[in-house]
Amino acid sequence: MTDWKTAVVDYGMGNLFSVVKALQAAGHDARLAATPAEAKDATHLVVPGVGAFGEGMAHLEGRGFVPFIRSWAASGRPILGICLGLQLLFEKSEEFGNHAGLGLLPGKVVGFSPDRVKVPHVGWNQVLRRKESFLWEGLPDSLDVYFVHSFHADACPDDIVLGVTEYQIAFPSVVGRDKIVGVQFHPEKSQDLGIALLRNFGKALHAAVSRN
Repeated sequence: MTDWKTAVVDYGMGNLFSVVKALQAAGHDARLAATPAEAKDATHLVVPGVGAFGEGMAHLEGRGFVPFIRSWAASGRPILGICLGLQLLFEKSEEFGNHAGLGLLPGKVVGFSPDRVKVPHVGWNQVLRRKESFLWEGLPDSLDVYFVHSFHADACPDDIVLGVTEYQIAFPSVVGRDKIVGVQFHPEKSQDLGIALLRNFGKALHAAVSRN
């Protein structure tokens, strides 16, 4: 039994129960949190999500999670964004207009060009390791994982790009600074490698981190 008490932010978007089950399989005591009060005693925070950026931020704001998540990140406790959750960590998005994000990581979210590649990016693809991180412990330099998305992180400083994936361009598919991390793919759909990465996120509670 681990000491990883993990709150999965329930803001009405995403395959929440699949994420909870995957976290539990990775050794987390994982539960949904529909309000900040339900997450306040957790050791880890996960922001999942499937859908549009602006709607996601509106839902987080409506349930009081925006200041809570910012405060959580500032405290140095581990936080993981998955798919839309990764995108929400950034400063802004160009999806259906311009929208402000949580601002926990520098950069913006832009769309793939449908003139150059099939959109959305759906299916198995590789993540190539770029920077060292506690997320990579025991994992190969290349991960075959499952994606579903039409937008991606852009204009990120090199020091936060932990992994990249090729689809039209080489885009940041794993990002992080200190214990704020995000993955564009779905670990809950990525079989054993996804479970291993979620287990490594659990270990972030005691992991030493440094800025590359």
